[in-house]
Amino acid sequence: MNRMQAPLFEALVRHYETDPVGFHVPGHGYGHIYEQEQFHAMNWLSGIMKLDVTELSSTDDLHHPEASIAEAQKLAAQCFGADETFFLIGGSTSGNLAMILGVCEPGDLLIVQRNVHKSVINGLKLAGARTVFVTPRMDEETGLSTTPSLEAIEEALKLYPEAKGVMLTNPNYYGMTTNLTSYAELVHRYNSLLLVDEAHGAHYGLHPLFPETAIQAGADAVVQSTHKTLSALTMGAMLHLKGDRIPRDPIKEALAAIQSSSPSFPIMASLDVARVMVDRYGAAWFEPGVASVQAFRAWIAQENGALKVLPADQGSAAYDSLDPLRVVLWDRTGTVTGFELQKLLEEQGCWAEMADMKHVVLVWGSRTGEASRLELQAACKQIEQIIDASPCKDGKVSTGYYPVIGSPNQLQPIEWSRKKRKHQRLPLVESEGYEVAEMVIPYPPGIPILYPGEVLTNEMIGYISSLAGTGAKFQGAVDSRMLTIAVYSR
Repeated sequence: MNRMQAPLFEALVRHYETDPVGFHVPGHGYGHIYEQEQFHAMNWLSGIMKLDVTELSSTDDLHHPEASIAEAQKLAAQCFGADETFFLIGGSTSGNLAMILGVCEPGDLLIVQRNVHKSVINGLKLAGARTVFVTPRMDEETGLSTTPSLEAIEEALKLYPEAKGVMLTNPNYYGMTTNLTSYAELVHRYNSLLLVDEAHGAHYGLHPLFPETAIQAGADAVVQSTHKTLSALTMGAMLHLKGDRIPRDPIKEALAAIQSSSPSFPIMASLDVARVMVDRYGAAWFEPGVASVQAFRAWIAQENGALKVLPADQGSAAYDSLDPLRVVLWDRTGTVTGFELQKLLEEQGCWAEMADMKHVVLVWGSRTGEASRLELQAACKQIEQIIDASPCKDGKVSTGYYPVIGSPNQLQPIEWSRKKRKHQRLPLVESEGYEVAEMVIPYPPGIPILYPGEVLTNEMIGYISSLAGTGAKFQGAVDSRMLTIAVYSR
């Protein structure tokens, strides 16, 4: 195999260059459907449609790969340090589901950090796995949750040595990263598996300044969103397996069950191309982005104004390092919330990845260059002027808005019941003490702050009200304004 080639992408190009006459799905016929003059406005789609085909003798089959897809996945495994790699066309969500379904039989127990993506909780429900949630650590400066401590994971393993695995999320959405080597060693001492949702760390291990990957740290199965920080199309992700502990056939069966039988060839081709860029250029592929983000951090420090960033070289008791390509930005005067800061950036033409009540998260791509950085700096200058002119410097943004997700030191197994229970809607302010009957998920980052069965506390009610009042968007809950909430009837 030649690591300087992209076999799947090249196979699709070769097929199109034969000028095929297609009598097969998809119905757009290589994009020709939009080439007629009256459909010119839709012609934006025709370019990618040239590679949008189905399982043909010249293209291979994701669910039984024998040719270009098989070769592309093997090259990806070599590139990212895995024994076996699977292309995902449903994002990291499909990888998280496959890991859980492949490892757990109904009734098996999985130890999971509480601040996980909603796909993990959905996977636990689908698998019928009993779950012990471990409370995450909280960073004191920002109030943000990270991975649980090693001691907390060991406590859970001592209580439940029968656990099939431990599932962690690393890094978090803010780029806060924990070195997982000691976690892998601990979990393996208990003859358990370490599963990692590394959605935001697909670029890890590929540049001297980046943290090492979970695979390098010794994890058994790792999911990465290749579309987030490398160059794949949205929904393009990879599932990496390493070592002899992980049950590969059940994971393959799970992938066949949850992934479409008509997978997107453009997404798969973009995964192939994203990999070959890394193999061809190595660390140099990331130099434009690294230089740009370093210059922005230096500029913020030099300006010494209202806007502040979390230092890239600063760890804390809650994490070891920060993703160098991710900037956590906020107004240190407390004049504007994170949601307001995000809106101000958008008004200046700069679109951030996400916001919360205090912070904005900015993600640099591997090739994000100087022109983009200068536009962001100009936007920040305008925002600094708005903050300086504001008469309301009352410190309204508090670090106390971030409660610890989950009940500390409970470590009680949760049974995910599929039985329908009667529920009702109550005003949020009157729901204290009730068990919530719907997931409440601020999005992004997509981490449920409540799942069905958790008891509503006064602290959590206040947190939800504060989020809703400052512009957060919610998934899962029917009432997007969060004035009411579904609770189980008593």
